[in-house]
Amino acid sequence: MSNLIYLDNAATAFPKPPVVIDAMSDFYREYGVNPGRSGYDLAVEAGLMLDGARRLLDRFFNNPARDHDRVCFALNASAALNMIIQGLCRPGDHVVSTMLEHNSVLRPLYEMERAGVITHDLVAFDGQGFVDPQDIARAIKPHTRLVIVNHGSNVLGTIQDIAAIGAVCREKGVLFAVDTAQTAGVVPIDMAACHVDVLAFTGHKSLMGPTGTGGMVVGPDVPLRATRWGGTGVESAVRTHLDYFPYIGEVGTANTVGIAGLKRGVEWVLEQGLDKIRAHEMALAAQLIEGLRGIPGVTLYCADSNQRHLPVVCANVAGFESPQTGELLDVEHNVATRVGLHCAPLAHVGIGTTPKGTVRFSLGPFNTAAHVEAAIAGMQDIAAMRRPSTARG
Repeated sequence: MSNLIYLDNAATAFPKPPVVIDAMSDFYREYGVNPGRSGYDLAVEAGLMLDGARRLLDRFFNNPARDHDRVCFALNASAALNMIIQGLCRPGDHVVSTMLEHNSVLRPLYEMERAGVITHDLVAFDGQGFVDPQDIARAIKPHTRLVIVNHGSNVLGTIQDIAAIGAVCREKGVLFAVDTAQTAGVVPIDMAACHVDVLAFTGHKSLMGPTGTGGMVVGPDVPLRATRWGGTGVESAVRTHLDYFPYIGEVGTANTVGIAGLKRGVEWVLEQGLDKIRAHEMALAAQLIEGLRGIPGVTLYCADSNQRHLPVVCANVAGFESPQTGELLDVEHNVATRVGLHCAPLAHVGIGTTPKGTVRFSLGPFNTAAHVEAAIAGMQDIAAMRRPSTARG
C-alpha cells in the first residue's frame, strides 16, 4: 500500500494532512461529548468547536447573510443537495439544471418529477465542457423557482461561470444553488459576488476533512424548509421542528469528531493558500495531459485547455473498456484511478462515452511529478498492448 500512486482525489482526497488526523484524535481525547445538550464544561467546549467551524465556513464562502448559524452540517454534499432541492421546491415549480450534474442532483430532480411535484429541464454543455449562461437564461420559465448548477465537473474538470449564471438568476428573480463538491478548497468561491443563494459543500475532498462531513451554506432571505425532523437539543417541548437556523438543516447529534477534522482541514487549506495548492495541482494536470496526448490510441476528453479547469483528466485507450484500463493500471502499475460513469451519466452521454465511461485521473496536493510520470508510463504500456486489428482501426 505504501507504494500506491493515488490519483483518485476527485472521489476523496488522500492522504489527509496529519494535522487533520491529530485534530480529530485530540477532540475525542479532550472533549468528545455531545454539544448543545448540557451546560457542563466539556459540552460547552464541544459546542464552541462547532460554532467555530460554522464561523470559518461562513467566511470561507463569503456568505452575504453574515450569519454563521446558516451553515448547516450534513453527512456530505449529496445530503445537502437533497435538503436544498426538496426544501426549496413547491408543487408546480420548475427547476433548471445541466447535463453535467452528479446524480446527487439528477436523482432528486427525477424523483420529484416522478412524484408529480416539479418539472425540470437540463441545459447541454458545449464541446469543451462548458455551459453557456445564456442557455440557462433561455431555459428559465415563468414558474421556474430554482437553478442548480455543478460548479466543477467531476468528469470533465470544467469550471462553470457561476458569476454569470448568478447574474442571470438575480435578474430573473430565480433562486440559485451551486454544488461545490469538486471546487471548494480548489478555487475561491464568493457567494456574495456570484449571487449564490445557497451552496452545498463536502468535507472529504479538497477541504481535506474526513468522510461523513459536508453541508450547506444558506444566504439571506432564502425560504428553505426543513425536510427532516427530530431532536435539536433545545426547545424540546415544541411539537414541530424548529424553523430557524441551523436547526432547519440539522437534526440529531452532529458528527462532531468529523467536523473537528473538517475545521482543521479548511484551516490547513488556508494556511497553504488556495493559489499555491491550485498551481501545484494544475501543473501536474498539464504534465499528465501533455504525456497522455502523445500516446497513440489514447483519447482525452475536454482537455484542450487548462483555463477554468480542475486537475481532473479523463481518457480512454482504444481497444480497452475503461474498467479494463483501470484494472491494468492498478494491478500492473500500482496506479489508482476511477473508472466508469462517475455518478454523472449525462456528462458521458454528452461526450459519447456511455455505457462504460472513462478512466479518470484526479490530482491532489500530495501528488508529485513522479506520480504523473508513472501514470503516463502505465498508459503507454496499455496502449502498446492493443491488438493489431484494433490499432489499424
